Amino acid sequence: MPDRHLPTIQPLTARSVAISALLGYHPPVLPVSALVKIGELFGIAERTTRVALTRMVADGDVTSADGAYRLTERLVARQEQQERSCSPTPKQWGGNWDIAIVTSSARPLADRVALRKSMIRLRFAELREGVWTRPANLLQQFDGAAAEQCLFFEGRHQHDAALATLLWDLPGWAAEASRLCAELDDDASLVSGFMASAEVLRHLLLDPCLPPELLPADWPGDALRQRYSEFNATYAQRLREYSRSESMSAS
Repeated sequence: MPDRHLPTIQPLTARSVAISALLGYHPPVLPVSALVKIGELFGIAERTTRVALTRMVADGDVTSADGAYRLTERLVARQEQQERSCSPTPKQWGGNWDIAIVTSSARPLADRVALRKSMIRLRFAELREGVWTRPANLLQQFDGAAAEQCLFFEGRHQHDAALATLLWDLPGWAAEASRLCAELDDDASLVSGFMASAEVLRHLLLDPCLPPELLPADWPGDALRQRYSEFNATYAQRLREYSRSESMSAS
């Protein structure tokens, strides 16, 4: 499914691998030897991992003590917020649409980029330049760039299904979701499993989360979320076992 809004998935970095590894632990703490071995699994040199960890300490992403690194609460909370955003809370839909109108025509590029990111997070679609909308079926807070740059109100449309089809490529999203469900193979390598998981999270952020009456039959959104939840639990356990075995062999 073509993506008009989100950036493509970037190549793996030492930072992203370390964060993902730590998030698989409760509490999120690992010795440096385990993080180095996990980095090597993804083709990242030991020195690169160590430099990344030093920078992460300076940036407040992790703390270091007794040769181990722990994620800070700030980063854990941010990651949890991102995962929650993949499954927004629905509410009863009465047929209204949320409409956001940009109130200023002359805006710096940074403001325009911030607004687009904010509207994507809120799962709005752009009807035309400066006009964003979606069904009013989600519990949301209009804050950040969206609240600063837009006027919000509700309205109705005579042909809801036709408008939804105009705003979102629903067959395309469904086809990609079905493909990703098949990609989440519990027996896949740790590297390919990592990449598949990242693809799924990115795709779920593009789910418009429309009311059921506006979705095609057999919409795979909930099925993909359920499959991802199952896969992620298995993958995290496999990565824990790998790091544990590598740490023991290194000691």
